[in-house]
Amino acid sequence: MNKSLLVGAVLGAVGVTAGGAVATYSLVKSGPEYAQVLAVEPVKTQIKTPREVCKDVTVTRQAPVKDQHQIAGTVVGALAGGLLGNQIGGGTGKKIATVAGAVGGGYAGNKVQEGMQNRDTYTTTQTRCNTVNDISDKVVGYDVRYSLDGKEGKVRMDRDPGNQIPVNKDGQLILGQNQPAQK
Repeated sequence: MNKSLLVGAVLGAVGVTAGGAVATYSLVKSGPEYAQVLAVEPVKTQIKTPREVCKDVTVTRQAPVKDQHQIAGTVVGALAGGLLGNQIGGGTGKKIATVAGAVGGGYAGNKVQEGMQNRDTYTTTQTRCNTVNDISDKVVGYDVRYSLDGKEGKVRMDRDPGNQIPVNKDGQLILGQNQPAQK
């Protein structure tokens, strides 16, 4: 074997090895870097969800009144009062007692019928509904505090990044679908 051929082969192998080492170093150096996540705080908003709540309640109602002016009670009371008044005294006093008894009995009969009508009630069940709001929390993002090249920064993200956030070759955070953020 020729000495120059051997020297050339060795120098070529050294050159290829050195070139590979430089290329590997530059790939490692330019590969993805990461920002260290220091804290992650969920950002929440309250959601109000309306729903209808119904319940059956017992309701007492007044029965419909057939004799609104209590005429029947007035007439019956006046007749009874007149009969009682007629039993008292004699002569002109009897007539006055009869009229006074009829007036008083009419008034009393009116009030008795009114009281009876007011107490004439019935109960029924009625469904009553109202709207209530259920309140729940929804996570809408995450406030992330991170450290990159010895400097701290904050960014809002749509997901929890874990322990690290990738950084592109320009030193910008890669937050999602190729969306770099300024440091």
